Amino acid sequence: MHIQGLKIEKLMTTPAFNFELLIEAEQLVPFLGHDKIRIVDLSRSSVYEQLHIPHALHVKPQLLVRQEEQASGLLPDEDGLNALIEYLNISPEHHVVVYDDEGGAWAGRLIWNLHCLGFYNTSLLNGGIHAWLAEGFPTSSDVEVFEPVETLVPVNLNHLEQHRIEYAKLLEKVQQQSIQVWDCRTSEEYTGQRLAARRGGHIPNAQHFEWSTAINRQNHLKLHPLERTQQRLEQLGFQFDQPVVVYCQSHHRSGLAYILGRLLDWNIQAYDGAWSEWGNRLDSPIITGESPA
Repeated sequence: MHIQGLKIEKLMTTPAFNFELLIEAEQLVPFLGHDKIRIVDLSRSSVYEQLHIPHALHVKPQLLVRQEEQASGLLPDEDGLNALIEYLNISPEHHVVVYDDEGGAWAGRLIWNLHCLGFYNTSLLNGGIHAWLAEGFPTSSDVEVFEPVETLVPVNLNHLEQHRIEYAKLLEKVQQQSIQVWDCRTSEEYTGQRLAARRGGHIPNAQHFEWSTAINRQNHLKLHPLERTQQRLEQLGFQFDQPVVVYCQSHHRSGLAYILGRLLDWNIQAYDGAWSEWGNRLDSPIITGESPA
């Protein structure tokens, strides 16, 4: 497929892209086919097979998670992370642009995985495939075959604790009331009305702000202005000069919340054990009902 062929050929020799963590569809168009851009599609398979951004590599969510008996969305182990990097076929010189068909949750989760292993050349495509289609930009149904890169991104777990917190550490901080906790599930999950584990409710002191509240469904699933989201989080009592931990059921929806935190310059970690671990344990402290005003 030849898309804007002359422009791409010129850009190949002068890689000038300088993408931020959040980019718009029109920013990506001139770089379609660039050999150092890896576009990753986390849409449903049925959507990808019908249409996707040209040159996009399809990734299924199961590549992003490791399941245990009580936790369904854990970060893969080192072998699993190496398998993900091999599948993505990315070198340290690559920039990864990720999108999905749901507003950025799975896409954000992949970016979090990459951040955990020390790779930060990442961007979320605002609005994903919906925003791309709304602009009338080209699509493809071809499945691209990429030449293997010579040097793959190394898995460096020295960055892990910057972005991830495990049950024991989170429990300790919750008991000490020394951490802000953001629950980005639905209000029914938060209050315990809806059970998705052995026990329902939320982590003590967690404030509720549903992940999809940050998405503008009238604007092709693009994010609302960040100032609006920050103001609403501040109204709940969150302090942006203090660290925060975000969680959902399996660190899927909180993939987007993690991205929002990064965009807002927040010191944010994700609890990938999430409610599937906290709620399935019989010894974890749980609060049901609404938080006190």
